[in-house]
Amino acid sequence: MTRKSTPRALLLWLLFLPTLAQAAGNRPNIVLMVMDNLGWGEIGVYGGGILRGAATPRLDQLASQGARLLNFNVETQCTPSRSALMTGRHPVRSGTTRVVWGQRYGLTQWEITIAELLSAQGYATAMFGKWHLGDSPGRFPTDQGFDQWYGIPNTTDESLYTDGFQFDADAVPRPYILRSTRGGIPEQVRVYNLEARRGIDAELVSRTIDFMRRSSRAGKPFFVYVPLTQPHLPTLPHPDFAGSTGNGDFADVLAEIDFRTGQVLDAIDALAIADTTVVIWMSENGPEEIFPYNGTAGPWRGTYFTALEGSLRAPLLIRWPGHVPAGASNNEIVHITDLYPTLARIGGAEIPRDRLIDGRDQLPLLTGQAGTSAREGFPVYNGDTLQAYKWRHWKLHFRTQDSMRDTIERPGMPRLYNLLSDPKEHYDLIDKGGEWGGANFWVLPPISKRVIEHRQSLAVEPPIPPGTPDPYRPGR
Repeated sequence: MTRKSTPRALLLWLLFLPTLAQAAGNRPNIVLMVMDNLGWGEIGVYGGGILRGAATPRLDQLASQGARLLNFNVETQCTPSRSALMTGRHPVRSGTTRVVWGQRYGLTQWEITIAELLSAQGYATAMFGKWHLGDSPGRFPTDQGFDQWYGIPNTTDESLYTDGFQFDADAVPRPYILRSTRGGIPEQVRVYNLEARRGIDAELVSRTIDFMRRSSRAGKPFFVYVPLTQPHLPTLPHPDFAGSTGNGDFADVLAEIDFRTGQVLDAIDALAIADTTVVIWMSENGPEEIFPYNGTAGPWRGTYFTALEGSLRAPLLIRWPGHVPAGASNNEIVHITDLYPTLARIGGAEIPRDRLIDGRDQLPLLTGQAGTSAREGFPVYNGDTLQAYKWRHWKLHFRTQDSMRDTIERPGMPRLYNLLSDPKEHYDLIDKGGEWGGANFWVLPPISKRVIEHRQSLAVEPPIPPGTPDPYRPGR
């Protein structure tokens, strides 16, 4: 029995069946492009570009055509961010709190992805890129709402394996680029080695353009999720871009990222669907720390695998002509879980009501109808640990960690930072004491209240333990 013949899937289909005809006629297309470990400060409109060795004219132009978020927040690691994006739920709820190797992981089939919601509304759905939410039967993208998929199931690190010193294919399976269609068994295309790593993003974009073309000709709205692999380590450019900037591999990759984005935007223009297509371009993690692939978070301190702002803040650009004001920007808190209800609303879908959804509909903010975010803050997990809570322009750290390689420690008192006056989180306001420190203590009660509410929600709906097999049902 395939997943889509299960009672839950059948119920979803019947629930949305009356809206399919109308959905096909007036729903906008959605293109969701996601970079892998691209820091806040890398592209031109976020203070990077030529300062990082490569201009980013296409991305800068995209920002001028829509909105640029300055306070878009992600999770601290790849798997949690992608889980939050697909489900609208904090990863602690889904058992997807960390990157793992050599064990069962990923989204259970009980989770309802944004691809499933949009598919039920009549969207053609496709994914081209890195999944990192499960590599076992039943947990591939085409088991979770996507009609087709081409890409890699896990991390880009795996491209290093077969070229590694004394690599043993009997001990570690060779990594492959895979492809599959809905409900099918993924097929191995070729080994994902360093040569394939250099060329894969070009393939992903080519397949994205072909999918958009076919869907447009069929007159069907489409949702295409394009999680590219760059600039995740090993940060190696396509041969066409190697040496193009004269500023090293990272700058060459940055130039390639800008070019690949331009290819997708040009294809949208060529298909004459720009006015009916939502384009979101974003990163799902903070910058790399590992030299020589290291990136930058601009004014923020830290990299991924920490609770610092450099780990949490990531670039996000959105264009939707006639809906999102051109050239807009804001510093309102938006969390990666918020994309789930926001895209659901854009696509005419209702979010599930049988589970806790942490995302907030941010369409009013993005369209300029609201001047403030639908949220004031969120819990910051690093793996299974609640390390901090971000609220308004404050951050309260319960655990301290300066880099991904540091030991995570618990100080005697939490550390409080004002992100407006101290973007690099250097000056602990609780430690100051006296009149200056005491002037900030009022922040502790509202943050503590929200932490308690979050923990109470974990008691109301107990988290799915990591590695839980399918079928999963709440309460079992």
